Amino acid sequence: MMPDLRIIYMGTPEFAVAPLHELRRHGFNVVAVISAPDKPAGRGMKLRKAAVARYALDNNLPLLQPPNLKSGDFIGQLQSFQANLQVVVAFRKLPSIVWQMPEYGTFNLHASLLPQYRGAAPINRAIMNGETETGVTTFFLTDTIDTGKIIFSETAPIHFEDNAGQLHDRLMHIGASLVVKTAQAIADSSFVLTAQESIDNESTELKTAPKLFKSDCQIDWKRNSLEVYNQVRGLSPFPGAFTYFKKPDGHVFQVKVFATHVEDGDTTQPGKLFTDGKTYLKIAAGNGFVHIDEMQAEGKKRMQVSEFIRGTHINSMWQTCSMIEILGTKTAISD
Repeated sequence: MMPDLRIIYMGTPEFAVAPLHELRRHGFNVVAVISAPDKPAGRGMKLRKAAVARYALDNNLPLLQPPNLKSGDFIGQLQSFQANLQVVVAFRKLPSIVWQMPEYGTFNLHASLLPQYRGAAPINRAIMNGETETGVTTFFLTDTIDTGKIIFSETAPIHFEDNAGQLHDRLMHIGASLVVKTAQAIADSSFVLTAQESIDNESTELKTAPKLFKSDCQIDWKRNSLEVYNQVRGLSPFPGAFTYFKKPDGHVFQVKVFATHVEDGDTTQPGKLFTDGKTYLKIAAGNGFVHIDEMQAEGKKRMQVSEFIRGTHINSMWQTCSMIEILGTKTAISD
Protein backbone atom coordinates (compact mmCIF):
# COMPACT_ATOMS: atom_id res chain seq x y z
CA MET A 1 0.00 0.00 0.00
CA MET A 2 1.37 3.41 -0.99
CA PRO A 3 2.35 5.62 1.97
CA ASP A 4 -0.23 8.33 2.62
CA LEU A 5 2.35 11.10 2.77
CA ARG A 6 2.42 14.54 1.21
CA ILE A 7 6.08 15.56 1.22
CA ILE A 8 7.69 18.95 0.84
CA TYR A 9 11.36 18.51 -0.05
CA MET A 10 14.00 21.13 0.78
CA GLY A 11 17.52 21.09 -0.64
CA THR A 12 20.02 22.99 -2.73
CA PRO A 13 23.22 21.28 -4.04
CA GLU A 14 23.88 18.12 -6.06
CA PHE A 15 24.06 16.05 -2.88
CA ALA A 16 20.34 16.69 -2.35
CA VAL A 17 19.23 15.64 -5.84
CA ALA A 18 19.68 11.87 -5.41
CA PRO A 19 17.43 11.61 -2.30
CA LEU A 20 14.70 13.60 -4.05
CA HIS A 21 14.94 11.39 -7.12
CA GLU A 22 14.80 8.21 -5.00
CA LEU A 23 11.73 9.38 -3.12
CA ARG A 24 9.91 9.94 -6.38
CA ARG A 25 11.22 6.69 -7.89
CA HIS A 26 9.75 4.79 -4.93
CA GLY A 27 6.36 6.40 -5.45
CA PHE A 28 6.32 9.00 -2.68
CA ASN A 29 4.16 12.04 -3.30
CA VAL A 30 6.46 15.08 -3.39
CA VAL A 31 4.00 17.97 -3.55
CA ALA A 32 6.57 20.80 -3.67
CA VAL A 33 10.29 21.53 -3.66
CA ILE A 34 11.97 24.38 -1.81
CA SER A 35 15.43 25.47 -2.94
CA ALA A 36 17.75 28.47 -2.73
CA PRO A 37 17.21 31.56 -4.87
CA ASP A 38 19.18 31.75 -8.11
CA LYS A 39 22.73 33.07 -7.67
CA PRO A 40 25.14 34.76 -10.09
CA ALA A 41 27.93 32.41 -11.17
CA GLY A 42 30.63 32.06 -13.80
CA ARG A 43 32.60 34.73 -15.61
CA GLY A 44 29.47 36.43 -16.85
CA MET A 45 27.89 36.31 -13.37
CA LYS A 46 24.63 35.13 -14.91
CA LEU A 47 21.95 33.86 -12.56
CA ARG A 48 22.18 30.10 -12.13
CA LYS A 49 19.72 27.73 -10.51
CA ALA A 50 20.85 25.29 -7.84
CA ALA A 51 20.92 21.58 -8.70
CA VAL A 52 17.73 20.78 -6.77
CA ALA A 53 15.88 23.68 -8.38
CA ARG A 54 16.90 22.46 -11.85
CA TYR A 55 15.70 18.94 -11.01
CA ALA A 56 12.34 20.26 -9.83
CA LEU A 57 11.79 22.24 -13.03
CA ASP A 58 12.92 19.34 -15.24
CA ASN A 59 10.41 17.07 -13.52
CA ASN A 60 7.49 19.54 -13.36
CA LEU A 61 7.49 19.77 -9.57
CA PRO A 62 6.17 22.95 -7.93
CA LEU A 63 9.23 25.00 -6.95
CA LEU A 64 9.60 27.78 -4.39
CA GLN A 65 12.85 29.75 -3.97
CA PRO A 66 12.14 32.07 -1.04
CA PRO A 67 14.76 34.65 -0.04
CA ASN A 68 13.17 34.85 3.41
CA LEU A 69 11.99 31.66 5.13
CA LYS A 70 10.04 33.65 7.74
CA SER A 71 7.99 35.80 5.36
CA GLY A 72 4.23 35.58 5.59
CA ASP A 73 3.91 34.94 1.87
CA PHE A 74 6.22 31.93 2.04
CA ILE A 75 4.55 30.50 5.15
CA GLY A 76 1.20 30.84 3.42
CA GLN A 77 2.47 29.05 0.32
CA LEU A 78 3.84 26.20 2.45
CA GLN A 79 0.53 25.78 4.23
CA SER A 80 -1.33 25.69 0.93
CA PHE A 81 0.39 22.43 -0.06
CA GLN A 82 -1.06 20.69 3.02
CA ALA A 83 2.08 18.58 3.45
CA ASN A 84 2.31 16.24 6.42
CA LEU A 85 6.08 15.56 6.19
CA GLN A 86 9.08 17.70 5.26
CA VAL A 87 12.44 16.31 4.18
CA VAL A 88 15.55 18.50 4.35
CA VAL A 89 18.89 17.70 2.70
CA ALA A 90 21.70 20.27 2.53
CA PHE A 91 19.52 23.34 2.97
CA ARG A 92 19.42 26.34 5.30
CA LYS A 93 18.49 26.48 8.96
CA LEU A 94 14.72 26.50 9.18
CA PRO A 95 12.70 28.74 11.50
CA SER A 96 10.60 26.82 14.00
CA ILE A 97 7.36 27.89 12.32
CA VAL A 98 8.50 25.95 9.23
CA TRP A 99 9.94 22.75 10.70
CA GLN A 100 7.07 22.39 13.18
CA MET A 101 4.41 22.79 10.51
CA PRO A 102 3.79 19.23 9.19
CA GLU A 103 1.92 16.58 11.20
CA TYR A 104 4.73 14.04 11.00
CA GLY A 105 7.51 16.55 11.50
CA THR A 106 10.59 17.48 9.48
CA PHE A 107 13.59 15.21 9.14
CA ASN A 108 17.06 15.96 7.88
CA LEU A 109 19.79 13.87 6.23
CA HIS A 110 23.28 14.65 7.56
CA ALA A 111 26.52 13.30 6.07
CA SER A 112 28.07 11.98 9.28
CA LEU A 113 27.36 9.60 12.12
CA LEU A 114 25.78 12.02 14.55
CA PRO A 115 26.57 13.32 17.10
CA GLN A 116 30.01 13.32 15.46
CA TYR A 117 30.75 16.05 12.91
CA ARG A 118 27.80 18.34 13.39
CA GLY A 119 28.13 21.33 11.10
CA ALA A 120 28.43 22.48 7.51
CA ALA A 121 31.43 20.47 6.27
CA PRO A 122 31.24 16.92 7.67
CA ILE A 123 32.68 15.16 4.62
CA ASN A 124 35.69 17.46 4.33
CA ARG A 125 36.42 17.52 8.05
CA ALA A 126 36.24 13.75 8.47
CA ILE A 127 38.85 13.18 5.78
CA MET A 128 41.04 16.07 6.94
CA ASN A 129 41.07 14.51 10.42
CA GLY A 130 42.15 11.15 9.02
CA GLU A 131 38.97 9.26 9.93
CA THR A 132 38.53 5.75 8.52
CA GLU A 133 34.76 5.58 9.00
CA THR A 134 31.82 7.93 8.61
CA GLY A 135 28.23 7.56 7.48
CA VAL A 136 24.86 9.25 7.12
CA THR A 137 22.13 9.98 9.65
CA THR A 138 18.48 10.93 9.47
CA PHE A 139 17.03 12.84 12.42
CA PHE A 140 14.10 15.06 13.30
CA LEU A 141 14.84 18.76 13.28
CA THR A 142 14.93 20.92 16.39
CA ASP A 143 15.94 24.54 16.95
CA THR A 144 19.60 23.62 17.51
CA ILE A 145 21.42 22.52 14.36
CA ASP A 146 22.15 18.78 13.98
CA THR A 147 21.05 17.84 17.51
CA GLY A 148 17.61 16.27 17.01
CA LYS A 149 16.65 12.68 17.79
CA ILE A 150 18.12 10.11 15.41
CA ILE A 151 15.81 8.00 13.27
CA PHE A 152 18.35 5.89 11.33
CA SER A 153 22.06 5.90 10.56
CA GLU A 154 24.29 3.88 8.27
CA THR A 155 28.07 3.61 8.36
CA ALA A 156 30.46 3.85 5.42
CA PRO A 157 34.23 3.37 5.22
CA ILE A 158 36.61 6.16 4.30
CA HIS A 159 39.30 4.59 2.15
CA PHE A 160 42.86 5.90 2.42
CA GLU A 161 42.73 7.01 -1.22
CA ASP A 162 39.34 8.76 -0.97
CA ASN A 163 39.08 12.46 -1.58
CA ALA A 164 36.10 14.59 -0.58
CA GLY A 165 34.49 14.34 -4.01
CA GLN A 166 34.60 10.54 -4.05
CA LEU A 167 33.26 10.24 -0.51
CA HIS A 168 30.57 12.84 -1.29
CA ASP A 169 29.27 10.76 -4.19
CA ARG A 170 29.27 7.53 -2.17
CA LEU A 171 27.46 9.09 0.79
CA MET A 172 25.00 10.78 -1.57
CA HIS A 173 23.73 7.41 -2.79
CA ILE A 174 23.79 5.78 0.66
CA GLY A 175 21.94 8.82 2.00
CA ALA A 176 19.35 8.66 -0.76
CA SER A 177 18.45 5.10 0.24
CA LEU A 178 18.34 6.10 3.91
CA VAL A 179 15.91 8.95 3.15
CA VAL A 180 13.56 6.49 1.43
CA LYS A 181 13.89 4.05 4.36
CA THR A 182 13.13 6.87 6.79
CA ALA A 183 10.08 8.13 4.89
CA GLN A 184 8.72 4.59 4.70
CA ALA A 185 9.28 4.04 8.43
CA ILE A 186 7.47 7.29 9.25
CA ALA A 187 4.56 6.27 7.04
CA ASP A 188 4.41 2.89 8.83
CA SER A 189 5.19 4.26 12.32
CA SER A 190 7.97 1.65 12.48
CA PHE A 191 10.93 3.43 14.02
CA VAL A 192 12.47 4.06 17.43
CA LEU A 193 14.12 7.40 18.11
CA THR A 194 17.55 7.69 19.72
CA ALA A 195 18.56 10.82 21.62
CA GLN A 196 22.01 12.00 20.58
CA GLU A 197 22.90 12.59 24.22
CA SER A 198 22.61 8.85 24.83
CA ILE A 199 25.31 8.22 22.21
CA ASP A 200 27.83 10.68 23.68
CA ASN A 201 30.74 8.83 25.23
CA GLU A 202 32.96 10.64 27.68
CA SER A 203 35.97 8.68 26.42
CA THR A 204 35.36 9.78 22.81
CA GLU A 205 36.10 13.31 21.65
CA LEU A 206 33.09 14.96 20.05
CA LYS A 207 34.34 16.41 16.77
CA THR A 208 32.62 19.18 14.86
CA ALA A 209 32.46 20.16 11.19
CA PRO A 210 32.42 23.96 10.93
CA LYS A 211 32.26 25.76 7.61
CA LEU A 212 35.52 25.84 5.66
CA PHE A 213 37.53 29.05 5.48
CA LYS A 214 40.57 30.02 3.44
CA SER A 215 42.79 29.46 6.46
CA ASP A 216 41.72 25.80 6.46
CA CYS A 217 42.95 25.43 2.90
CA GLN A 218 46.50 26.80 3.06
CA ILE A 219 49.07 24.06 3.54
CA ASP A 220 51.39 24.37 6.52
CA TRP A 221 54.49 22.42 5.57
CA LYS A 222 55.54 22.16 9.21
CA ARG A 223 52.77 19.60 9.71
CA ASN A 224 53.65 15.96 9.15
CA SER A 225 53.27 14.50 5.68
CA LEU A 226 50.20 12.41 6.53
CA GLU A 227 48.36 15.47 7.90
CA VAL A 228 49.12 17.37 4.69
CA TYR A 229 47.99 14.38 2.61
CA ASN A 230 44.68 14.26 4.52
CA GLN A 231 44.21 18.01 4.18
CA VAL A 232 44.69 17.87 0.41
CA ARG A 233 42.30 14.97 -0.19
CA GLY A 234 39.77 16.39 2.27
CA LEU A 235 39.60 19.59 0.22
CA SER A 236 39.69 18.01 -3.24
CA PRO A 237 38.21 18.85 -5.67
CA PHE A 238 36.64 21.83 -3.90
CA PRO A 239 37.59 24.26 -2.47
CA GLY A 240 41.13 22.88 -2.88
CA ALA A 241 44.22 23.04 -0.68
CA PHE A 242 46.82 25.57 -1.78
CA THR A 243 50.35 26.78 -1.26
CA TYR A 244 52.54 29.52 -2.72
CA PHE A 245 55.56 29.02 -4.98
CA LYS A 246 58.30 31.60 -5.21
CA LYS A 247 60.57 31.72 -8.26
CA PRO A 248 64.26 32.66 -7.97
CA ASP A 249 63.37 36.09 -9.43
CA GLY A 250 60.99 36.72 -6.52
CA HIS A 251 57.74 36.15 -8.43
CA VAL A 252 55.11 34.52 -6.17
CA PHE A 253 51.99 32.70 -7.29
CA GLN A 254 49.39 30.43 -5.76
CA VAL A 255 49.19 26.74 -6.57
CA LYS A 256 46.17 24.57 -5.78
CA VAL A 257 46.98 20.97 -4.92
CA PHE A 258 44.42 18.25 -5.69
CA ALA A 259 46.29 14.96 -5.31
CA THR A 260 49.43 13.88 -3.47
CA HIS A 261 51.21 10.86 -2.06
CA VAL A 262 53.64 10.63 0.83
CA GLU A 263 57.21 9.43 1.15
CA ASP A 264 58.95 8.56 4.40
CA GLY A 265 62.23 10.27 5.19
CA ASP A 266 64.06 12.59 7.52
CA THR A 267 63.53 16.29 6.81
CA THR A 268 65.09 19.35 8.39
CA GLN A 269 63.64 22.08 6.16
CA PRO A 270 59.83 21.93 6.00
CA GLY A 271 58.62 23.57 2.81
CA LYS A 272 61.82 22.90 0.85
CA LEU A 273 61.09 21.90 -2.73
CA PHE A 274 62.75 18.98 -4.54
CA THR A 275 62.41 18.02 -8.21
CA ASP A 276 64.26 16.19 -10.97
CA GLY A 277 62.97 18.81 -13.43
CA LYS A 278 61.09 16.11 -15.35
CA THR A 279 58.75 13.80 -13.51
CA TYR A 280 58.40 14.56 -9.81
CA LEU A 281 57.94 17.44 -7.44
CA LYS A 282 58.05 16.79 -3.71
CA ILE A 283 58.02 19.11 -0.73
CA ALA A 284 59.50 18.45 2.69
CA ALA A 285 56.98 18.37 5.52
CA GLY A 286 57.48 18.28 9.27
CA ASN A 287 58.42 14.67 8.80
CA GLY A 288 58.59 12.91 5.47
CA PHE A 289 57.85 14.31 2.02
CA VAL A 290 54.68 15.10 0.10
CA HIS A 291 54.73 14.38 -3.63
CA ILE A 292 52.40 16.59 -5.64
CA ASP A 293 50.58 14.53 -8.27
CA GLU A 294 47.89 16.89 -9.58
CA MET A 295 47.82 20.67 -9.32
CA GLN A 296 46.67 23.96 -10.79
CA ALA A 297 48.76 27.12 -10.95
CA GLU A 298 47.13 30.56 -11.03
CA GLY A 299 45.64 31.26 -14.44
CA LYS A 300 46.30 27.71 -15.66
CA LYS A 301 44.26 24.56 -16.07
CA ARG A 302 44.36 21.64 -13.67
CA MET A 303 47.18 19.29 -14.69
CA GLN A 304 49.43 16.41 -13.77
CA VAL A 305 52.66 17.43 -12.09
CA SER A 306 54.85 16.30 -15.00
CA GLU A 307 52.95 18.69 -17.31
CA PHE A 308 53.45 21.54 -14.85
CA ILE A 309 57.18 20.82 -14.61
CA ARG A 310 57.60 20.79 -18.40
CA GLY A 311 55.73 24.08 -18.75
CA THR A 312 57.54 26.00 -16.01
CA HIS A 313 61.08 24.57 -16.02
CA ILE A 314 60.91 24.36 -12.26
CA ASN A 315 64.10 23.52 -10.37
CA SER A 316 65.39 23.21 -6.79
CA MET A 317 66.00 26.98 -6.61
CA TRP A 318 62.25 27.49 -6.34
CA GLN A 319 60.73 27.84 -2.87
CA THR A 320 57.42 27.56 -1.08
CA CYS A 321 56.32 30.46 1.06
CA SER A 322 53.41 31.39 3.31
CA MET A 323 50.98 34.30 3.15
CA ILE A 324 52.78 35.83 6.14
CA GLU A 325 56.07 35.74 4.27
CA ILE A 326 54.45 37.29 1.20
CA LEU A 327 52.88 40.12 3.17
CA GLY A 328 56.06 40.59 5.19
CA THR A 329 58.10 41.19 2.06
CA LYS A 330 55.23 43.10 0.41
CA THR A 331 55.32 40.75 -2.57
CA ALA A 332 52.16 41.07 -4.62
CA ILE A 333 50.63 37.70 -5.45
CA SER A 334 49.44 39.05 -8.78
CA ASP A 335 52.87 40.26 -9.93
